[in-house]
Amino acid sequence: MEIGELLNLLVTKKASDLYLKVARPPILRIAGTLTQLDLPRLSPGDVKNLIYSMMNEDQIKKFEESYDADFSYSLRGVARFRANAFKQRGVQGAVIRMVPYEIPAIGTLGLPPAVEELTTRPQGLILVTGPTGSGKSTTLAALIGQINSTKNCHIITVEDPIEFLHRDNMSTIEQREIEVDTKSFREALRRALRQDPDVILIGEMRDLETVATAISAAETGHLVLSTLHTNDATQTVDRIIDIFPSSQQQQVRIQLSMTLVGVVSQRLLKRADGTGRVAAVEIMINNPLIKDIIEKGNTSGIRKIIETSGTYWKMQTLTQSVAQLINNKAITMEEGLAAVPNADELRLALKGTYEQANLVFGDMTSMMDY
Repeated sequence: MEIGELLNLLVTKKASDLYLKVARPPILRIAGTLTQLDLPRLSPGDVKNLIYSMMNEDQIKKFEESYDADFSYSLRGVARFRANAFKQRGVQGAVIRMVPYEIPAIGTLGLPPAVEELTTRPQGLILVTGPTGSGKSTTLAALIGQINSTKNCHIITVEDPIEFLHRDNMSTIEQREIEVDTKSFREALRRALRQDPDVILIGEMRDLETVATAISAAETGHLVLSTLHTNDATQTVDRIIDIFPSSQQQQVRIQLSMTLVGVVSQRLLKRADGTGRVAAVEIMINNPLIKDIIEKGNTSGIRKIIETSGTYWKMQTLTQSVAQLINNKAITMEEGLAAVPNADELRLALKGTYEQANLVFGDMTSMMDY
């Protein structure tokens, strides 16, 4: 069994992920559901050979030293893939995710128009958040693709690993990969500021220094895009503030209130017809009300502002987004209830509390699967 055969199956069956585990046949995630392939069980040697066939010598050496590895892999003429290799119970395993060659357009992802409008900002901080597997990388790629096709600027990305490959269009793009082109996010971001960028993409803000440098870059005239593993706008703001020592937090609140452009928080839900997944999206746009709340540390009020002034500012909560998807029959009620933090709020939304949502955000059921 060759890795190329399995990756071709991953693509032809329109799966998002391939799982390699000892004592199990290969497994695909199709439309959010794990599906075991009708193939022989994998031995420890099978899994090792499949993983190593995607790695170069340096990657193999580092993997054998650390037992963990993130890397990208291309199958010519088919697709690119992002892989994570690891050890569990003393044997090797891997999860491999497909990354399309084509950069998706924002509109094809079913994201509200407000998301595309974020890319018109000349500077500031844009954050795409959500749990693992929620489509953050795809959304970031679409945002960079939009900038690349509409602006004459210099874009630098720092990723671990590089997923979508961007080609120069109206913009000039440099893509740097951790452990290949640079040692760390912190170091790459510091260096990037000396390379005259207009736009900086940071694959993930993992530590205090990276967050601080990103905010500083946004303050000094750069448009900075990044991700966090947070569930909504409130949690995102709190996470950024809390990473700093208490003695610095008030100053960071002021900086963040001035630099934050918007937060896009998303998760992927199963379509009602079983044909794929669709994004439910919370959008927070920084405005005078949000700015005041962040600066004063009253972040618990962010959600209420999104709910009550969303129409004017083109914002929506996750619950509003889910309600719209249910009303449009894109997802089931059961799927929607499992996705929201408060089931009663969703029921109120479905009774018409947010009945104007479609007028503001448009029909989001016609979209590309993540």
